[in-house]
Amino acid sequence: MSTPLYSIPGSPAPAAAPPPAPPDAIGAARTVNEVLAGSRVEAVMDELDRDLVGLAPVKSRIRDIAALLVVDKLRANLGLVPAGRTPAPSLHMCFTGNPGTGKTTVALRIAQILHRLGYVRQGHVVSVTRDDLVGQYIGHTAPKTREVLKKAMGGVLFIDEAYYLYRPENERDYGQEAIEILLQAMENHRDDLVVILAGYKERMDTFFRSNPGMNSRIAHHIDFPDYTPDELLQIAERMLAGRQYRFGEGARAAFAQYLGRRTRQPHFANARSVRNALDRARLRAASRLFADRDRVLTEAELTTILPADILASRVFAAAAP
Repeated sequence: MSTPLYSIPGSPAPAAAPPPAPPDAIGAARTVNEVLAGSRVEAVMDELDRDLVGLAPVKSRIRDIAALLVVDKLRANLGLVPAGRTPAPSLHMCFTGNPGTGKTTVALRIAQILHRLGYVRQGHVVSVTRDDLVGQYIGHTAPKTREVLKKAMGGVLFIDEAYYLYRPENERDYGQEAIEILLQAMENHRDDLVVILAGYKERMDTFFRSNPGMNSRIAHHIDFPDYTPDELLQIAERMLAGRQYRFGEGARAAFAQYLGRRTRQPHFANARSVRNALDRARLRAASRLFADRDRVLTEAELTTILPADILASRVFAAAAP
């Protein structure tokens, strides 16, 4: 079932979206600084830099999009909008990259930016997959898709693994019906809805080749790179700190060894795999402490991950590469 998103594990939860800026706060602005001051959008961009590790090209692209929106506000304030045309630019996007590279988190920040600049009414994010949109029988898909769109209006609709909407090998598949309804909504409600498609780059490229109508409505394609080993270590330390843990002596080096092996194995999912590895390390630490039931445990013991908690992973049991 589709639900609004507010955070993902391992990243700071964004603050609740504030009320939209009063119309006169940015409606009379004549400089970039006046728009930024009235909308408070620069605070969101600063959060991207401060709270998210790496993603330099992604952050740069988001700042470019924000700059375009600010300038468009200034143009609108001067009446530089062609007669009979909507002032809302096309803001539908495609995020490509491997799992765990921050796509959902960035979608949350974009929703905040759009809300603060007045491009969407609410600034929430509704995250869905194929199952939330496509029905199992005739007449089931249209109401499912329209219900999701109704929930997303005024905000951002984030469709993960969007390529699964199109299954040409199954002539009785109803995904094409959902795509057609989405296309109509993306065009007719572009001033109140932003759709973000997400998934692996190669599969999304194939999807767009098969659905040129969808491709023509996507204004911004943003590729999310994998994290470097150093960035993954930074993410791990932030995740631990968020749960009142830390690496003990030698544990950080042990986790770096873990990453060196795990990143070469199948199904590695960047920050998501880091989170899972730390959860298993916490389980081993808890079992280690649980074994000595009568001893009074110190704060340091209850908050420290030791090298043994990491080196016990089955990743180290595999033959060394």
